[in-house]
Amino acid sequence: MTGEDLGQPPRALILTVLGLYVREAGGWVSVRTLIRLLATVDVDDQAVRSSVSRLKRRGLLVAERRDGAAGYALSAYARGVLEIGDERIFARGDHELDQWALVVFSVPEDERQKRHTLRTRLTWLGFGTVSSGVWVGPGHLLPDARRVIEANDLSPYVDLFRAEYLAFGDPATKVAEWWDLDALDVQYRAFLERAVPMLERWRTTEVRAPEASFADYVRALTMWRRLPYLDPGLPTALLPASWRGEEASRTFFELKELLEEPAHAYVDEIVR
Repeated sequence: MTGEDLGQPPRALILTVLGLYVREAGGWVSVRTLIRLLATVDVDDQAVRSSVSRLKRRGLLVAERRDGAAGYALSAYARGVLEIGDERIFARGDHELDQWALVVFSVPEDERQKRHTLRTRLTWLGFGTVSSGVWVGPGHLLPDARRVIEANDLSPYVDLFRAEYLAFGDPATKVAEWWDLDALDVQYRAFLERAVPMLERWRTTEVRAPEASFADYVRALTMWRRLPYLDPGLPTALLPASWRGEEASRTFFELKELLEEPAHAYVDEIVR
């Protein structure tokens, strides 16, 4: 049993493998091992090498030889990114909203690249837009916002606030203005279209072969991991009645429960 072709970019699949398995193996992987693992999800060696080169340029990987073998180590920056990612990707539950986080910023025109970086990072943290220089999110996003802003040397341009919404609109209506929830819900539905058939197959499979489990778990996590970044984690009461985010979350975590252990057994066999 193998996972269907989901059209996932090689670089995204590689990041999933790095985050899941390479950190716990000491943060280093040989080129040979990485190519073999990615072949399981139908990524050829040339695509692996090309994607790894891009990750090096982004400062996520560092070329390093160990015991005569060529390989790559995770940079300190990559480890930090992956640690934040763990907290978002594997978090569950409905958040209470007792306060809002406000990010107020002003970046000079001659430093517009930093403005772009800041907006990109806030989007990926799940913040919504009140106006061009005022972004909003639920209060639980504040620690991540502070870490990301400091890590990217953006703090001179930013003020962070804890806030309450007092007046003059309906919070659910305002949330729909600050976030494009319809677009995010479309992505949740796309995830379900691919993940539900995968889950149904595994529910009826008595023997979970390690290689096939690894392939589908990596694919499922690669599909899933970007969504918790875009989702601010708003209370259910503020979300549309048709919202599919909770169903998508249940689907992913059931797949994780079924596949995580045999997938890890496959990696252990490869890297020993």
